[in-house]
Amino acid sequence: MVATAPARSAPTQGQFGQRPYGQRLYGKGARRRIAWMSDIAGVFAISTVVILVAMWFANGGIGALSAPGGAAMTFGRLTGLIAADLLLLQVLLMARIPFVERAWGQDVLTRRHRLVGETSFYLMMAHIVLITIGYTQAGHLTFLAQTWYLIVNYPGMLLAVAGTVALLVVVATSLRAARRRMRYESWHLLHLYAYVGVALVLPHELWTGADFLSSPAMTIFWWTLWGLAAGAIVFFRLALPIGRSLLHQLVVERVIEEAPGVQSVVIRGRQMVWLKPKPGQYFQWRFLTGPGWMRAHPYSVSALPDRNRLRITMRTAGDEGPRLARLRPGTRVLIEGPYGSLTADRRLHRDVLLIAAGVGITPLRGLAEHIATEPPTDGPGGRLRPSVVVLHRVSAPPEAMFAAEWDELAARYGIGVGRLVGPRGPSGSWLPATPHPVNPARYLLSLVPDIADRSIYLCGPRDWMAAVRRTLGTLHVDPSAVHQEDFAG
Repeated sequence: MVATAPARSAPTQGQFGQRPYGQRLYGKGARRRIAWMSDIAGVFAISTVVILVAMWFANGGIGALSAPGGAAMTFGRLTGLIAADLLLLQVLLMARIPFVERAWGQDVLTRRHRLVGETSFYLMMAHIVLITIGYTQAGHLTFLAQTWYLIVNYPGMLLAVAGTVALLVVVATSLRAARRRMRYESWHLLHLYAYVGVALVLPHELWTGADFLSSPAMTIFWWTLWGLAAGAIVFFRLALPIGRSLLHQLVVERVIEEAPGVQSVVIRGRQMVWLKPKPGQYFQWRFLTGPGWMRAHPYSVSALPDRNRLRITMRTAGDEGPRLARLRPGTRVLIEGPYGSLTADRRLHRDVLLIAAGVGITPLRGLAEHIATEPPTDGPGGRLRPSVVVLHRVSAPPEAMFAAEWDELAARYGIGVGRLVGPRGPSGSWLPATPHPVNPARYLLSLVPDIADRSIYLCGPRDWMAAVRRTLGTLHVDPSAVHQEDFAG
């Protein structure tokens, strides 16, 4: 099931050796800075909600409870205010702010994005229903008649309805069942409707919202939050990517077939080192090849960049595959990034284990070389360089990418490379199929006996990474030593 580089032999007990120690708290200073950034981002988000609710109470938010329809309208206004706050926080989460990206990483950021998005949507639905019920109880119209009256007679309500529909589309396409049926590029494009929805939903608050208009402090709060959200989108998602693309003048230099359905693209530009991508990070790429160029693709840097070049690797399967397979030298390229936290400075231990499936080996290729070339550090076992072990899951030997490069890295730096070759295994397993049942935890421990003293990086399909994490849990690996990236846009 396993072939190793440079040798192609079957595994033996402790095939990749066992280091005399595992150094904990490696990169402690860098991780402490990341923890501080995470704390600051979290405190800011929570503070906006706390300040908002406090000002609402101070301005007599519960004063109308005893009036006809007062209870429904009171809680309708409160849910609307919190929903609006969370919508703007959602925009900040989507704005690709480097500080936020660095603080949480893409996998955590995706979970925060889902939590804030779903909560704001449900609160917005509650706001609509409660406000309409309140006006119905205070007046003489039926619920449907009151709904129609509010839409056609209140300023900004038609825009709010259109924005709500846009947000409904985003929520519907974000459900797991729908997400699995959509290609990433289509989902990413539809997800941008969230910006449209927010832009259309919130103006009615500015024009008719009593809580916005009656308090100068509340007005300042909302305009500040609006300004931060709009400024972040304009700068980080428009101005900065356009500026970088114009500055570096990126073009395709050459295209290399790495494996069936997989190709590498060498990008040439001016002063590429100014982009400062860390090994393991990725960019959002747009190739100006005609129809479809506006769809962004998240591809990782698969080799350390030099002054004028960097390399990315991509699959050419799927709906976008034929267009990407036709890339030719000279094609202009637009970029956003770099993004991602699958980087060396986040690790807990000095030594590492990198586990990938298929094209997921791409970000780990540069990461492995970067870590292996770090200078020796002192510790209980002496002054040693980091130990790097790579496990690559592929269905067939031709799918093993960068074979010659791995052989060279193994010979030069002692990187251990194992290839888990074979057809897909039983459901829930991350290993290939075998004639006889294999215990994943025992098998992994036989390959890497000192796994508890290594930081572990995963890259591959989401369900496959979940299966690997279950195996690591069985081995009682510290969850904080496991890193993975969710390439959601």
